[in-house]
Amino acid sequence: MSNSLTSERFCFSVDTLSLIRNHVGSTFVIKYGGSAMKSKSLQLNVMHDIAFLYLLGIKIILVHGGGYLIDNWLIKLNIKPRFEKGLRVTDANTMEVAEMVLSGYVNKNLISLLNQNDIPAIGLSGKDANLVTAVPLSNDFNNFTGNIHNVNVKVLRTFLDNNFLPVVASIASDLKGQTYNINADTLAGSIASYIKADKLILLTDTPGILYNINDNSSLIKHMNLDQICDLKSKGVITDGMIPKVDCCIDALNNQVSAAHIIDGRMRYALLHELLTNDKFGSTLVL
Repeated sequence: MSNSLTSERFCFSVDTLSLIRNHVGSTFVIKYGGSAMKSKSLQLNVMHDIAFLYLLGIKIILVHGGGYLIDNWLIKLNIKPRFEKGLRVTDANTMEVAEMVLSGYVNKNLISLLNQNDIPAIGLSGKDANLVTAVPLSNDFNNFTGNIHNVNVKVLRTFLDNNFLPVVASIASDLKGQTYNINADTLAGSIASYIKADKLILLTDTPGILYNINDNSSLIKHMNLDQICDLKSKGVITDGMIPKVDCCIDALNNQVSAAHIIDGRMRYALLHELLTNDKFGSTLVL
């Protein structure tokens, strides 16, 4: 049976069974965000695919963003969204909106979709049980965009060992209780690094890493660390792709076997990337 990816069905290939055997018992950290979240049908499709992987015996931690929804609410409240080097600048008002949107709305919506697929999902933010300890990313005390100081692996292992699927909103607090907005790619990469995941998978709204951002046919399907650094130095990797690639590099340097950047808007992209040898996204390895 040939490999194919269509809008209607996923076709198993001759490689699929061996790939499933390789993945059973593995731990995958999947980041979900971007335009891949924008419609109910897209969300439902992605949750179906994640549920399928879970039922194959793969342990999954789902980390999510929701930047477009944060922007929508900021605009409604007459707050202008601001970004620097692909990362959100988070003042106090933006921080309140981000936490309400990510922890209160997006997280619980994804939990509901997974529960509809009979998957025992549990909703978390970095604040729960001190799962993630944050530190400020900027020296500007008015910017509450954070970075990760520590991830409490024991919390995640407790859920995974009891067959729960943790769904983590990219919000955390520091040791004094100050709340920070964490880039979801960065958080996913850190969680993958701390838990020594087998794969880090970024579901986003681009085909992967492109030589030419205006030409989807320029997709780079496979690259190692030296090639990634070369592309960064040449300016091929820019804007919002920078934190994505940086978190992949960090994960690879911390014993994560492979990182994938794939287009979550494409039906069955996740299954196709993992269960066939005909890759549709970018795979990054050491």
